[in-house]
Amino acid sequence: MTAPPVGNHLRRLRFEHGGLSQEALARRVGVTRQTIIAIEGGRYAPSLELAMRLARSFDLSVDEVFFWTGDED
Repeated sequence: MTAPPVGNHLRRLRFEHGGLSQEALARRVGVTRQTIIAIEGGRYAPSLELAMRLARSFDLSVDEVFFWTGDED
């Protein structure tokens, strides 16, 4: 299975926000810790709704949290 062409800054943002744990972030946005692990590890691209909830939890825009890593086709 190929990794999704979406990268993120979640791990860095968690540490910049007081060492927020994966569990705490997951609770904040209504998902499991395993989902946060998969997103941070680049194995799962979140839905638009989840991406927006994650960005909002850091008071950022979606494109400040997530970035495209795929080809520009």
